[in-house]
Amino acid sequence: MCTAITLQSTQGENFFGRTMDFSYPIEPGMYVIPRNYEWHSLATNKPFANDYSFISIGQQTDGMLGFFDGVNEKGFACAVLYFEGYANYDVPTVEDKESIASLDFVHYMLGRCSSIEDIKSLLESVHIVGIPDPVTQKAAPLHWIATDRSGKCVVIEQTKAGLEIIDNPIGVMANSPDFHWHMTNLRNYMGVSTTQKKEAEWENVLLTPFSQGAGTRLLPGGFTSPERFVRTAFLKTHIEVPASRSEAVMSCFHIMNSVYIPKGIVVTDRDSIDYTKYVAFINTKTCEYYFKTYENNQMITARLKDYSTNGGQPIFLGSIVIPLTVE
Repeated sequence: MCTAITLQSTQGENFFGRTMDFSYPIEPGMYVIPRNYEWHSLATNKPFANDYSFISIGQQTDGMLGFFDGVNEKGFACAVLYFEGYANYDVPTVEDKESIASLDFVHYMLGRCSSIEDIKSLLESVHIVGIPDPVTQKAAPLHWIATDRSGKCVVIEQTKAGLEIIDNPIGVMANSPDFHWHMTNLRNYMGVSTTQKKEAEWENVLLTPFSQGAGTRLLPGGFTSPERFVRTAFLKTHIEVPASRSEAVMSCFHIMNSVYIPKGIVVTDRDSIDYTKYVAFINTKTCEYYFKTYENNQMITARLKDYSTNGGQPIFLGSIVIPLTVE
């Protein structure tokens, strides 16, 4: 359970971010991956060398380094979300297409793509294969969202119909069903409005709104993926367009507050708690991260430009989980 959005300011800066909602225990950390760093595919053990440096939130488990979201030096940003019941992976092949493990795909994109046009071109020669991860012990069902400094946004889904890259004009993504379904579902909420509903007369009975906000009564309030998609899409397309960088960052976090899941509200059929581990946003122009965690609501920042990004090994900046201390 995750939600992702893009948001542009009047200054033309594109912000991208997500909630990380998960029912399995994870220990997310911040990493800087340098330009020219060589790594090996989990699918075929083939070596790859990154064209671009990037900063990312991810996790290293049993020697496997995987990334959840990130941005590279060119302002290309992406994130991975759960896609239960719809993701369908290929098997490794020696054909003319590159086999990329689903767990590697964020790394692959950040290391090679400078724009949305790059990822569209790259996917013509790629197929995605499922590799069990050490956290869930299975090939986790995944799909991806990507954006760049222009504000263009796409969703990447591999289903039984094949690998598809879909233009995302609304800049929102959640979990299952597929993206086409979510966009069609928005038509059920065309009556939602930011304006106040007026009086209505039913024969001789005059009905008036209780107070302000009556135009939003039709917005769904639950935490299912369709409800989160609709709620986030409405908020991000109807708020005042932020006029500055600081306003944009705060607007991003305010929007995500509407889909933030506290512990205990969503319990899985495994009797585990699905909740928001962290919320992170990225300025694709400056390659800055802004994030908050469940344990600490204070916003923390990290910048790609603060670290050496040409050659060498990954730089681990530390765990992003910094518990709040109350005296």
